Amino acid sequence: MNVHKGLILDETKKFHLDVQDDRPFVPGTTEIWPAGAVLDEADRTAIVEAALEMRIAAGPSSRKFESRFARKLGHRKAHLTNSGSSANLLAMTAFTSHTLEDRRLRPGDEVITVAAGFPTTVNPIIQNGLVPVFVDVELGTYNTTAARVAAAIGPRTRAIMIAHALGNPFEVAEIAQLAEDHDLFLVEDNCDAVGSTYDGKLTGTFGDIATVSFYPAHHLTMGEGGCVLTSNLALARIMESLRDWGRDCWCEPGETNKCLKRFKYKMGTLPEGYDHKYIFSHVGYNLKATDIQAALGLTQLDKLDAFCDARRRNWRRLRDGLEGVPHLLLPEATPRSDPSWFGFALTVDPGAPFKRAELVDFLEDRKIGTRRLFAGNLTRHPAYADVPHRVVGDLTNSDIVTEHTFWVGVYPALDDEKLDYVVSSVKEFVGART
Repeated sequence: MNVHKGLILDETKKFHLDVQDDRPFVPGTTEIWPAGAVLDEADRTAIVEAALEMRIAAGPSSRKFESRFARKLGHRKAHLTNSGSSANLLAMTAFTSHTLEDRRLRPGDEVITVAAGFPTTVNPIIQNGLVPVFVDVELGTYNTTAARVAAAIGPRTRAIMIAHALGNPFEVAEIAQLAEDHDLFLVEDNCDAVGSTYDGKLTGTFGDIATVSFYPAHHLTMGEGGCVLTSNLALARIMESLRDWGRDCWCEPGETNKCLKRFKYKMGTLPEGYDHKYIFSHVGYNLKATDIQAALGLTQLDKLDAFCDARRRNWRRLRDGLEGVPHLLLPEATPRSDPSWFGFALTVDPGAPFKRAELVDFLEDRKIGTRRLFAGNLTRHPAYADVPHRVVGDLTNSDIVTEHTFWVGVYPALDDEKLDYVVSSVKEFVGART
């Protein structure tokens, strides 16, 4: 290592330790965030080292992360993207590729999803001219069921795209079997659930494609960023093309003739020998991440198991602490699952002597951060008012989520003192009104 670089990295580690906020927790004054990145000196140093080497585009760290992350999650291929939302767009768009021939999705085809969730699970369906078919969720798990999905399958249904809610797996084995039985594609939006398992198997490994987000709120962070994962090499190749401008060439940045016939292709109506680096086989985008992001991802990946353990431990402390509190529906893991939790959901009984907003205001006044269960019922938002869609069954529980549900944090930076303050605050509020 260059001596100057070594000195800079040593000083970076010292700087990180110097700027840590080691002030003691003060109830009601210290903010308790619902989510956030957990970063140490190794993370800061990795970012600085990548910057010193001027790795400003995708490069060796990106390829190394893709390889390691694919192995960690049990897939053959992983492709980094600039966000989890972009990962979802790539996943759904891949099914419309002409290379899939008769299996490709076409405008007007239907994709089953849930009404209560985050918009970017649904938006790629709409953006591809497909029709979302909305089903309801269960209260407590906040996931839909295989029975609801089965009831929604119609003559134009071609795919299923569902997120594991707040890290809690949906009935993914059963829904994957439905997909297989009906020749449907399945996308697992695994953005909130990295490390969760169902029947002892990692979520994100049941469907055709899994997506992950590396936004700071998630299990691992790159600041921004995301990933698509699959063991289907044909789908991996399609998503790589879509991510890399839609080009047909698969050379990595800095490579120029990996196939050894760069100037020997004849495709479309282009002249024979047209430069393969500039032949486009898909209508794509530039959705790549950078090596600086990937360098951070590599150091974060080393801590993934510890992060997941902390999330489970923190969720359990809140669950045990709030057991028996009246007027609140506490969250439950889906049977046969072991969630790596994203958050701790609470639903205020519609008949309670207080409103969700009152409890949220009380907690926020005490510097306890809360969040809604994302969009609640998406069909009630102005963005979707004129979007063609189908609803199967009623959306009663999605409406209850919209009106009465919120969540608090379980991310690894929260310690027992902060979690116990959350518990005592909820108990104090409910006790004064019961």
